[in-house]
Amino acid sequence: MANYRRGRINDAVAQELAIAIGEVREPKVVNNFISITRAEVAPDLKYATVYFSCIGDSKEAAEGLKKCTGMLRHHLAVTLNLRITPELHFVKDGSIEHGARIAKLLDEVMPSGDATDGQ
Repeated sequence: MANYRRGRINDAVAQELAIAIGEVREPKVVNNFISITRAEVAPDLKYATVYFSCIGDSKEAAEGLKKCTGMLRHHLAVTLNLRITPELHFVKDGSIEHGARIAKLLDEVMPSGDATDGQ
């Protein structure tokens, strides 16, 4: 399968899962404000790794997502026209926390109040 096609499938899976999570009524999902950051579908379309970020307990959010996997997979099967509906595996995306940590370290090194305009 061409690489650009996999990219389109990855984007479509992430987009549809973000929509489907809004319809989930599982308390562990609703209480943790989960958002889908990206998805990576295997070349054979059998498996998809879905990265999520959340505000709250990430372990609890992962448990809630695992509980809702069947409903989310069904939503993908109905909305996306794929040969095979991939099995979903959820992984917490740490890139947002990593970016916040880097921003904090940069603020410590270069405080905004001490900025010089070259004068």
